[in-house]
Amino acid sequence: MDDIIHLLPDSVANQIAAGEVVQRPSSIIKEMVENSIDAGAQNVQVLVTDGGKTVVQVIDDGKGMSETDARLSFERHATSKIQKAADLFNLTTMGFRGEALASIAAVAQVELKTRRPEDELGTFIQISGSKIERQEPVVCPAGSNFAVKNLFFNVPARRKFLKSNQTELSNVVADFQRIVLVNPDVSFTLYNNNVEMYKLPKASVRQRIVDVFGKKINADLLPVEVETSLVSISGYVGKPESSKKKGSHQFFFVNGRYMRHPYFHSAVMKAYENLIPAGEHVSYFLYFSVETSTIDVNVHPTKTEIKFDNEQPIWQVLSAAVKETIGQFCNVPMIDFDVEGRPDIPVMGTTMSIPHQPKPVESTYNPFKSGAGTGYSRSAGWEKLYEKYAASSAKDDEGLLHPDKSQLYPTDLSEGNVLGQDAVPEESNLQSSIWNAIVKGDESTTFVFDSSVPKFQYKGRYIVLPCSKGLMVVNQHRAHVRVLFEQNMQCINSTNRPSQKELFPSIIQFDREEMLVMEDLMDDILSLGFELSNLGGGAYSVNGVPAGIEGIDVDKLLHEMLASAKDRTNNIRVEAQEALALTMAENSAIVYGQVLTVVEMEHLLQELFATKAPARTPEGKMIYTIIEDKQINDLF
Repeated sequence: MDDIIHLLPDSVANQIAAGEVVQRPSSIIKEMVENSIDAGAQNVQVLVTDGGKTVVQVIDDGKGMSETDARLSFERHATSKIQKAADLFNLTTMGFRGEALASIAAVAQVELKTRRPEDELGTFIQISGSKIERQEPVVCPAGSNFAVKNLFFNVPARRKFLKSNQTELSNVVADFQRIVLVNPDVSFTLYNNNVEMYKLPKASVRQRIVDVFGKKINADLLPVEVETSLVSISGYVGKPESSKKKGSHQFFFVNGRYMRHPYFHSAVMKAYENLIPAGEHVSYFLYFSVETSTIDVNVHPTKTEIKFDNEQPIWQVLSAAVKETIGQFCNVPMIDFDVEGRPDIPVMGTTMSIPHQPKPVESTYNPFKSGAGTGYSRSAGWEKLYEKYAASSAKDDEGLLHPDKSQLYPTDLSEGNVLGQDAVPEESNLQSSIWNAIVKGDESTTFVFDSSVPKFQYKGRYIVLPCSKGLMVVNQHRAHVRVLFEQNMQCINSTNRPSQKELFPSIIQFDREEMLVMEDLMDDILSLGFELSNLGGGAYSVNGVPAGIEGIDVDKLLHEMLASAKDRTNNIRVEAQEALALTMAENSAIVYGQVLTVVEMEHLLQELFATKAPARTPEGKMIYTIIEDKQINDLF
C-alpha cells in the first residue's frame, strides 16, 4: 500500500500561513508598517487604492536592506529579530515571526525597492504568488518601498469574502490609528485613492491623539500616571460626562505594541462605576511598560493578544490609578468624614416636636361613586361595576361579599366603550384572537388592540393590563423603540420624514473614520430628517433635525449612529440603515420613569401591536411577557 503522508509544497504552506497572518488589506499595513518602525524609519507613507484590495503601498526612510537580505526576507521563517528560543521572552521589536512577507507574497503580487544609505544602488524584486519573477539593481531612495497589488488574486474564494471598499478602508484606518498612536515620534501620512486622509507630524502623545481624533477630544482627556515595581502606566482617560453608548476610542498598548485585553478593560470600567450610565463607555489611551520577560506576545499570529504573568495585581494598579485621576480632576462630590470636626449637616434635636395636623374625615365618601369627595371623581363605569358587584354577591358568615363572576363579567357584550365613557372594564370584551395569538407566540398574526381594557403604569417602567390568560406586562421603553424603529425604516425607504429647522444651527465635528461612514450613508441620514451642510475639515452644520426628537443631544446621537453603522460588516448598506434607524429609535424613545397617561398608554400599545414583530425589539430583547393565572394562583 502506498504511503499517504507527504510534505506540502512551500507555496501551499505559505498560503495556509497567510490565512492566519493576512486576513484583509489592513493586515498588510499592520505588518509592513511595523517592519518600517523596526527599521528605524522616521517618516512613513501609506497609500491604498480601493480600500487596499487593488494596491497597498508602504514607503519608509528606514535603514533598508542589502540585495541578499531583500531576497531572504520573503522566505518563510526568515527574520533578523531573534536567534534562539530564549529571545522570544525578551522581545523589543514588533515583527519577529518571519512569516509576514512570505505569507503576503503567497497571496498577492509584490514589488520591493530597497536601498541602504551606504549603498549606491538598491534592489528591485518582483514576486507573484511566492514565485520570484524579477530581481535587479535599481536607483531608489534609501529605505524600503513595498507595493502589494491584487490581494488574494490566486485565491478567489478568499477574495470573494473581502467586504466593500468602504468597509476595508475603515479597517485600514483602524489599524493605522493603532500604530500611529503608539509611535508619536514618527511622522505618518495616509492616502486613499490619491487623496490625503492623515498627515501626522511628530508630536507628543496627547497631540497625536488630538491629531487623529480631532480637537474636540482634547477637552475630555484626563492624564493618568502611575509607576510601580510591576508596571508603569501612563496615558489618558475620558471624563465621565464624555461617555457614549458606542463610538468610544479605547486603546491599550504594552511596550509599544497595541493589545486587546478585556480583563484590563473591566478595570477601567470599574473605576467609572456609578459615574456613567449603565451600558455606556468612555475613551481611554493607556500605555503599559513592563519587563519583557513577564509577558508573552506570541499567543496569537497577529500579536494583538498578550498574556501577562501578573494580571491581577496590574488590574488593581490600573483601576486605582484611573479612580485617582477621576477624583483628582473631576471634583467628584463627596463627604470627607476624616477631616477634623464634623461636617456642617443640620441635625434634628431630640426636643423638637412636629405638630400634628389632623385632616377632617368625610364620612360620606364613596370611592366608587362619581363626584364623591372634594375635587375627586370616578368614572360612571366604575360606579356601575360596584353596583353590579354588590347586587350579584352573597354575604358569607363573616359578612364578606362573594360576587357571581358570571354576572360581573358577562360573556355577551355588544359595546366596548373606553373607560371614563360609561363603560365597564370587562376582560371578555377583548378580542380573543388577539390574546390567543399573543399567548401562542405567533408574531405573524395581525393584532388589533382593544382600548376598553383597564391598564396602569408600574414604577414608570411597565404597562400592566389584563389579558385572557392572566396579566400582560409591557416594557414601555422597548415597546416605543420597536415602534420608532419601524417608522424610521419606513422614512429611510420613502425619504419623506419631516424635518424641523434649527433657529441656531450647531456645528458638529467628525473624525476621519466617521467621515468615511458619513459619505457612504449621507442619503440615509438626510432621509431621516436631518439637514446637514459640509463646512469642510470634518465639520458639519446641523440646519434641521427630525421632527419629534426635541431635547435630544443631536451631536451625541449622530456620533452613535455612525458608530453603530461602522460596526456592521455584512450587507453594509442594509445593516447600516438598520443601525441608523435603531440608534435614533433608542435615543428618541420614552425613557424609564416617564409617567404616561391612560391615553398615551393606549396609543403606544395600539402602535406596538400594529408592528410586524411586537414581541421583540430589533436587537431581540423581549418587549412584553404574560404572567398566567396559574402563576398568580400558585403564589397564594
